[in-house]
Amino acid sequence: MSSSDTSVEHDAPSGPTRREFKARGSFVIRCPGCNLPKLNCLCPYRASAESVAQVWLITHSLEHMKPTNTGRLIRDVLSDTRVFTWSRTELDPELAALLQDARYAPFLIFPDDQPDYAERVVDIDAVHAAKASERIPVFVILDGTWRQARRMFRKSPYLDDLPILALRTERETRYRLRKPASKAHLCTAEVAIELLRQGGDEMAASVLDDYFDVFNESYAASRFYTRIDAPTPAMQRLLARRSGD
Repeated sequence: MSSSDTSVEHDAPSGPTRREFKARGSFVIRCPGCNLPKLNCLCPYRASAESVAQVWLITHSLEHMKPTNTGRLIRDVLSDTRVFTWSRTELDPELAALLQDARYAPFLIFPDDQPDYAERVVDIDAVHAAKASERIPVFVILDGTWRQARRMFRKSPYLDDLPILALRTERETRYRLRKPASKAHLCTAEVAIELLRQGGDEMAASVLDDYFDVFNESYAASRFYTRIDAPTPAMQRLLARRSGD
């Protein structure tokens, strides 16, 4: 978390006028629907799926501005997905009500690597038990960088009573748009994919996995101004699913 800069006013320097600063990628023409470069628009491959479990994203405010954020892919595929902007001081009223709703069994997704919350840790069997009791399992995912997620975890007292589900998987990240500290660090969409699969929502996991692959490949190709002309296997499966809806 970077500290705030302290600004000091100075007289404007003499000399040539600097060109206006442009953020990297600011000149790219993007699709208003998927926010990807139009060169490889994602919209034709957006397919929906049904799942018993739901995903609620608590998203860091900075993530909303990043076109590389994968949390939005979950909402594209699973219509019941809910997205809340994290705030250190205020709890979203809708999230507060949902956390108290007996229909849901929310699980906070976070590593079980610290002893001070070890008594809250459960495994995937708790998700299956929730389904057996006719409650809706909910994967509450902190959507941000690892540093942001850890801060969100420690600074959100309204999450302190939730059981913690640590994702256990052999999957290594396939995300190509940001460099992770470790191949074991999955992006938000990959976390949801693995949780859905382990929780028994295999079809939803497969559709989201294909959609993530298309997003990943399309965005990576667009960075090199390359158009994907021949549909990939994941694209073909999503197109077939859309035509069958």
